[in-house]
Amino acid sequence: MSRVILFDLDGTVIDSTEAILESFSVSYGEFNVEKPTDEDIKALIGYPLDDMYRSLGVSEHEVNDYVASYKRHYRKISREKTFLIDGAKEAIEYAALHARLGVVTTKTAKYSKELLEHFEILHHFEVLIGREDVENPKPHAEPILKAMSSMSAKSNSSYMIGDTRLDLFSAKNAGIKCVAVTTGYDSKEILQTHNKHVTDSLKDAIEYILDKL
Repeated sequence: MSRVILFDLDGTVIDSTEAILESFSVSYGEFNVEKPTDEDIKALIGYPLDDMYRSLGVSEHEVNDYVASYKRHYRKISREKTFLIDGAKEAIEYAALHARLGVVTTKTAKYSKELLEHFEILHHFEVLIGREDVENPKPHAEPILKAMSSMSAKSNSSYMIGDTRLDLFSAKNAGIKCVAVTTGYDSKEILQTHNKHVTDSLKDAIEYILDKL
């Protein structure tokens, strides 16, 4: 099959909000620093962890320590406190019958693969590009272009599905089309400002894409 669909993870396929917030809380607690509000943290989900901590005021020389603390805790709780978004498994199984699938995320690839294996859907994806696989994460084009190169995918037969502006901008920068879903962290109004095609579920996004490819 020549049709390729690339998926973001957080907010698109999985909901790991609880695990993310708890891991941030633990990392700030380890350094005896008051944690930012949950809303401030959630507004940054989708960016790499180091960028999130910088945006939340952590100094450059401490960022790596905070990230390491976060990852130590996240690894322990990620499976227990991460959930598939409603209908995501069925939508991915459906998509796999009609297209080749990949994942492009700013999460650590190792943890992402563990989660997808836990949810018994990893085998549907030919490639998974995580934060450690690229020099320039989303919204840069590099993650999508790397996934497409690995799959020998063509831009005119490839789509991205994501829940934030980062996904939309990355797809645009990579020269492919994107469908936004409202199941994640950017509001429908924001998504509609940046993208023509916005759907309320992953299944709707996939059906739209398959109709166009």
